[in-house]
Amino acid sequence: MPKVLIIDDDENICRILKDYFEYEGFEAVTAYDGEEGLEKVQNEDPDLIILDLMLPKIDGWELCQQLRPDNKIPIIILSAKTKNTDRITGLEIGADDYVVKPFSPKEIVARAKAVLRRTEHPDNKKSSYSYPGLELNLDKREAMANKERVALTPKEFDLLWCLASSPQQVFSREDLLERIWGFDFLGDTRTVDTHVKSLRNKLGTPSRDYIKTVWGVGYKFEVNSD
Repeated sequence: MPKVLIIDDDENICRILKDYFEYEGFEAVTAYDGEEGLEKVQNEDPDLIILDLMLPKIDGWELCQQLRPDNKIPIIILSAKTKNTDRITGLEIGADDYVVKPFSPKEIVARAKAVLRRTEHPDNKKSSYSYPGLELNLDKREAMANKERVALTPKEFDLLWCLASSPQQVFSREDLLERIWGFDFLGDTRTVDTHVKSLRNKLGTPSRDYIKTVWGVGYKFEVNSD
């Protein structure tokens, strides 16, 4: 039974979502401010977090940043902020999805199930890749560059894994948005470029050698055959 933590200062929203998640077979716990939410993340060990941005004590922006990059629990932001810049910022600081209020509780549950599916990996697929200067482990969600662990956000790791697990395949920015974020992205594709730039900066030389820009299309993970 997956456990979802709902962090929202609106008790009515918490109650409605709790009822819907429990009806769908989830265990659901609630928190009404950022401090309580952080405490329950540590004590309840949830499989998924539904996070409001406008929270007392610690707001959702700060809470999400505190949890990333070391904490790998999927996060769905639930917010009344509707600007594309807010959506992009939420995804770039480590959220796995962004839903605008007012919302459909059924949609939230459906998105939660989709996020949980994306964070699982089938047993018949590889869980690690090793290239010169770069090692990836899906079970640990860990990236090693030149034998040093690199702190990546969940989306940065997912993007790198997607590219590295399909070397030589060219991915368009739209394809990467669909594969990594898993929903119809309401904005432009610059968030992919931002994540690639961040990966290159964090990983250094290995990623610059491997992650190639395909001009006018997107990106690919290039491995030399010699």
